[in-house]
Amino acid sequence: MPGDILDNQGRGEASWQWPSIHPEGRKFGAIAGVIALIGWILLGPWVGWPLAVLTLCVLAFFRDPVRVTPQDERAIIAPADGLVTLIGKVAPPRELTVDDGTGSAPMASEPVTRISIFMSVFDVHINRTPIAGTVKRVIYIPGKFVNADLDKASEENERQHILVERSDGLRICFTQIAGLVARRIVPFVKPGDIIACGQRIGLIRFGSRVDVYLPAGTEPKVLMGQKIIAGETVLAQLASASVIEGIAQ
Repeated sequence: MPGDILDNQGRGEASWQWPSIHPEGRKFGAIAGVIALIGWILLGPWVGWPLAVLTLCVLAFFRDPVRVTPQDERAIIAPADGLVTLIGKVAPPRELTVDDGTGSAPMASEPVTRISIFMSVFDVHINRTPIAGTVKRVIYIPGKFVNADLDKASEENERQHILVERSDGLRICFTQIAGLVARRIVPFVKPGDIIACGQRIGLIRFGSRVDVYLPAGTEPKVLMGQKIIAGETVLAQLASASVIEGIAQ
């Protein structure tokens, strides 16, 4: 129900453990396994072995490792595994700069810093929230499936905006963008949910991208070409504690 506190499964022990498979991927693994078994029986091991390897690849795509999230109110945590491909000033998504029925827009139209994270098929595709707070908006936009590494994917591809507001008023918008191979964005949260920093909020199937729009007074802590980890890497940081106090006031 909206307003419920959802458990942060992203926290855990720092010791390594074998990643679990997210429930969303088990059905795909089962389908691939059945096809591999049928291929083995009907066509022999020359076909069965490659299909068995494909089954393992499908299961690996949906792996869901435990992550230990930094507990720092100044930190904005990476929402996705992958490669930082873009850092620059852009206008916020137009869907978030219009009146949402409350008499004001969720985000101002002035340019903000956007960090884009490209996820290949080899990356973990479970996405996590950069900050703790309340999910204010979840906006799904149908679109194309061009290469998610291209800048135009932010405006042309199928995408989903998620806006989270912290108790001190800090707002973060991040966008899940479907890619060339990805064909579905799967949300785990809805407006009204209260979520902890680093909590799982959704996934994108088979290669995609996540854009994060940073608020004013935020300093990026990653570089172009850097490999980052969802729920653990500090993507950006509020410049000072006074910024937090200013937001609260």
